[in-house]
Amino acid sequence: MERRAVIGRNKRGKAQAVKVSGTQAAPEAALRVVRSEPEEHLEEVEARRVDFIWSAVMVGALGLVFSLLSVFGGVAVPVLLALAGAYVLNPFVTALERRGLHRAWGTSAVFAGCTLFLAGAVLYLVPVFRDEAAKLPDFFVRASGQVIPQAEALLGRPLPELLRHRMTELGGRASELLQSAGPTAARLVASFAGNTARFVATLLGLLVVPVLAFFFLQDYPQLVALVRGLVPRRAVGLVGRRFAEVDDVLSAFVRGQLTVGAILSVLYSMGLSFARIDMAIVIGVIAGFGNTVPYLGTGVGVVLALLGVMLSWQGAWQLAVVAGTFLVGQMAEGFFITPRVVGDKVGLSSVSVIIAILAFGELFGFTGILLAVPSTAILKVVLRVVVERYQRMPLYTGEKPGA
Repeated sequence: MERRAVIGRNKRGKAQAVKVSGTQAAPEAALRVVRSEPEEHLEEVEARRVDFIWSAVMVGALGLVFSLLSVFGGVAVPVLLALAGAYVLNPFVTALERRGLHRAWGTSAVFAGCTLFLAGAVLYLVPVFRDEAAKLPDFFVRASGQVIPQAEALLGRPLPELLRHRMTELGGRASELLQSAGPTAARLVASFAGNTARFVATLLGLLVVPVLAFFFLQDYPQLVALVRGLVPRRAVGLVGRRFAEVDDVLSAFVRGQLTVGAILSVLYSMGLSFARIDMAIVIGVIAGFGNTVPYLGTGVGVVLALLGVMLSWQGAWQLAVVAGTFLVGQMAEGFFITPRVVGDKVGLSSVSVIIAILAFGELFGFTGILLAVPSTAILKVVLRVVVERYQRMPLYTGEKPGA
């Protein structure tokens, strides 16, 4: 049997030979030797160089991603969506793997659970939205004739004739628009489907996302190990910590927003159900998980709740319940849920999220909005690393370089 010497490094960083038996085992053994070597201590100058290079690489990688999206959006978007799905679902598969379940079976179980959840949500939401949409034309017709007398009763004086005429006209036009919305949507779908190339490309892009996500999730440890294996050996420990910081910021944001969204969804759904509003659960879920973009979810939820009140008007007490529901939800989120349940590990503040979404949306459109949060998490860590290294430089401290 052939014996080959594989060059590794000992704890002092000196080269040493490691004997490996077998022709096929040598490459794997060499890979194990390289990955298992201890972290080398880096001097401040070398660590600073590594951090600056890592920061430049991360900023360049973000620029490359957005460039690829602008040039090869049809290919890059499904791949990025699949990678995002694998990143979000990886903790669940890892937890199953730690319990002794093979990763392939764990990935299949997680995907099966997600499929059942989405199928149940669709089966519940489609009939609800269909029934509520059927009420809208009649609602606008009734509202145009009922809102004016109620407003005049509250004000104690008649409204101007021009305003009365415009509100009646608006109600009739809104009813006509909603009645023609179905045929118009059907024509748009037919015209889009008529462009065969675009329709096929979009359909394939949607279908390939779960397939890619499944394989990315199944091979997630190998992908991480592959990237780690490309990092210079002396810098692997420091670079690994930097990537861990990015993961902490991003995962803390995702976990925090999912936790807050779930709790707020329950609170809003219970309050709106008590107010006897149609689609209370749907509005509660939209308002709760819409909290990912600060204040947007609450604003949309209030508008939808007011629309639901008008669709199922039973008295002014409904408005009081709706107002109390959102007031209690916001106070609970600000004083209890985020400080007590989520803690201080929410990686991104509300202000940074709003600014990031506005900036990336303005620069890169809808794709920029989708990538605003992960890009901001990376840039936050990059900025922190650069500032930390700068504050250790003699230029900042005023010390002599040789001191």
